[in-house]
Amino acid sequence: QVRLVESGGGLVQPGGSLRLSCVVSGVSINDMAWYRLAPGKTRAPIATISGTGRTNYGDSVKGRFTVSRDDAKNTVYLQMNDLKPGDTAVYYCNTPSGRYHWDWGQGTQGTVSS
Repeated sequence: QVRLVESGGGLVQPGGSLRLSCVVSGVSINDMAWYRLAPGKTRAPIATISGTGRTNYGDSVKGRFTVSRDDAKNTVYLQMNDLKPGDTAVYYCNTPSGRYHWDWGQGTQGTVSS
């Protein structure tokens, strides 16, 4: 059974940073994605990383967020810099959009507020 465990969220001031982790168990990771569920919105992808390390970002986070991976730890990361109140959301990892999704983890809450 595949399990996704996200962590690293918290409360930060605007301009601050958070580093999220997603540990995957039960399967070796390949292409992966980060999603977020903001208040009043639907869950949406924000960043992807291929099995070879190629990355892609949504316009709202490009230049501020960086996705990376450690295959030895079966873990993907999301470094979030220059955070804005609009980044407040629950963050999840899973396979990219259009692919079969594993059961969603509990996510990790990131709150940006002064």
